[in-house]
Amino acid sequence: MNVEITPERLRSLFRPRNVALVGASNKSNFSLGTYTNLTNFGFGDRTFLVNARGAETHGQATYTSCQAIGEPVDLAHMMVPQAATLDALTESAAAGVRNSVVLSSGYGETGEEGTAAQAELVAHAESLDVALLGPNMLGFVNFVDGVSVMPGPVPVQPAGPVALLSQSGASAAAMSEFATTSGVGLSYMVTLGNEAMINAAHVIDFLVDDETTKAIALFLEAVRDPETFRRAALRAARAGKAIIVLKVGASDLSARSAAAHTGALVGDDKVVDAIFEKLGIIRVDTIEDMMITAGAAAHLGPLPTSGVGIVSFSGGACDILADRAADHGVSIPPLGDAAMESIGEIASAFGLVQNPLDVTGAAVIKPDMFTTAIVSMSKDPDIGVVAVVCPLPTATDTLPWRGMPMARAIGAGVELAECPVVWVNQVMVPSNATVRTVMEEVGVPYVIPGLSQSMIALGAIGRWSERLRELAASEEHENAPLALAATESRTGNWSEAEARRLLESAGIPVVPAVLATTADRATTAAEELGGAVALKIVSPDILHKSDIGGVRLGVSGHDAVREAYDAVIAAAESVPDAKVDGVLVSPMRRPAPELLVGVVRDPQWGPILAVAIGGVLVEVLDDSALSPLPVTPDKAKRMLRGLRASAVLDGVRGGVPADLDVLATVISRIGDLALALGDDLTSLEINPLRVEGDLIEALDAVVEWRTK
Repeated sequence: MNVEITPERLRSLFRPRNVALVGASNKSNFSLGTYTNLTNFGFGDRTFLVNARGAETHGQATYTSCQAIGEPVDLAHMMVPQAATLDALTESAAAGVRNSVVLSSGYGETGEEGTAAQAELVAHAESLDVALLGPNMLGFVNFVDGVSVMPGPVPVQPAGPVALLSQSGASAAAMSEFATTSGVGLSYMVTLGNEAMINAAHVIDFLVDDETTKAIALFLEAVRDPETFRRAALRAARAGKAIIVLKVGASDLSARSAAAHTGALVGDDKVVDAIFEKLGIIRVDTIEDMMITAGAAAHLGPLPTSGVGIVSFSGGACDILADRAADHGVSIPPLGDAAMESIGEIASAFGLVQNPLDVTGAAVIKPDMFTTAIVSMSKDPDIGVVAVVCPLPTATDTLPWRGMPMARAIGAGVELAECPVVWVNQVMVPSNATVRTVMEEVGVPYVIPGLSQSMIALGAIGRWSERLRELAASEEHENAPLALAATESRTGNWSEAEARRLLESAGIPVVPAVLATTADRATTAAEELGGAVALKIVSPDILHKSDIGGVRLGVSGHDAVREAYDAVIAAAESVPDAKVDGVLVSPMRRPAPELLVGVVRDPQWGPILAVAIGGVLVEVLDDSALSPLPVTPDKAKRMLRGLRASAVLDGVRGGVPADLDVLATVISRIGDLALALGDDLTSLEINPLRVEGDLIEALDAVVEWRTK
């Protein structure tokens, strides 16, 4: 049977009433470290040591088996060798233990033999109705309830609002250490290992319901269960809990390394980026950015708008923040009239009233300048968070601290502010006891260490907040699928003529065209269309027509059309076994911006929409944006604006500016069509999609179905 991994099931694993350390031994540092941590966390009297020989271990009496304990046990922590793991699971299950953590390695990460052993381990656990975390991992720490089932040194500390999940056990220790030194409090730290049964998505799902956890930091090498991951991420987004991911595999080398480490598919990095954005997941590049952003997101939550207001004790810090904001795409909006007037009453005599605002050294004499500036900025409708830059106590400072008047003024501003406020330290220095005492006394919940880090974190949280607002619209769009009439046989490649009929049935505009099967019909069609025409071979077996000479452009005149028809037919006949349906005759269009709009099916994530500048030059320009489906018109417009060459759509050198609303609606509908066609569709590509003002036309299309 399959073990259903639900938040309720994981609650008994991550919040156990007691723990059995199976394979406890004086010779094992894993055993000693785990027992020491449990004892230090005050969990020693609820920890049972299981040693097959019943030998005294770590100064305590032991049990020869879980059954010998004689009372219900919530979690078995398996520290036995791989060869003994199956028997240990059988014995603990016989004692009624339904959750197990397996440390040993030698499973899916080692190749075919290890993969087979892992499959056997999972099958055995499922037959026993045991939920299994691991293998090839280092356990977990629950700071909320004081349970440290982990062998490495873990400091006893109060629970914080950030949960840390890691597919790398060794890296988790460094992440945890940085979290402590930077003042990011942890609720849980979970190493995931090979995720043979319980994976990252399951743990995220559990944490969404955890009251202490407000944000989730995740070190990720591979997504093993995309659909469960998608559902859990959307639940987190709806709950307003940010997921901040450090995902490796962007380079070929790191992808190979990650795959070797986990034995799992890392996935195409551009697709992963698109999926994360769609799901409202924040992606970062470093451990420092992951933990600092998670800490800020946990304390700030979703922002009402992405604009950042800056109040600083240092003019130099204002300049640095402005530069870093530009680097990281952070909006620092100009102040509105009301904020300008309010702040000007107390600051105009000392400096320029603007955002970022330098309150100057005058704030030492008049600390309430901070309060007024914070409150005034917080009322500005374009500002969603106020960042206050002010010195903090150093490691050598003692209480009472000389900077307390300014700190209290900042605290008063935090209390009266109408949007979230965060304190920013100019440099990334370790948090210390004096800092924590001052922050607690003045009521400032979180400090972001470092100017650059503050812009990275606040920019990411602002964009995440915008994505949350888009999710509801996207879900409404998803609930209104496109209705289509029954299509023809769904196999192999369709010719352009078949693809055109499909597009037209879905309301997607196509350039006028006539399918000609004789030269006479081609010349008649050209006369009917008027002016110069384009002729293209129509064949499901020839997708790249220009490569074989199957396209003639700018053809005019009776004889020229006939000659072009014969030429493209001859070109097609040179392709062995190619089925030829005829020649498509369509009017020539004058030069205008061209796009590729296509949908392909990713093996992990399903249909992915791609929008690219360039038409036939798309591979040369390499300028594209991706998104999983469905795509709303607003999302399509944002994809267009995200292209490096998006300015060509604004009309250059006398060109007609594109009507982005019409274009975005067409792109959204192409995505809806791909969804409506279902799982049989392999790819749908319109290339080029010509754009001239509000005249949007598909000039060529390819539809490919799964081979049956």
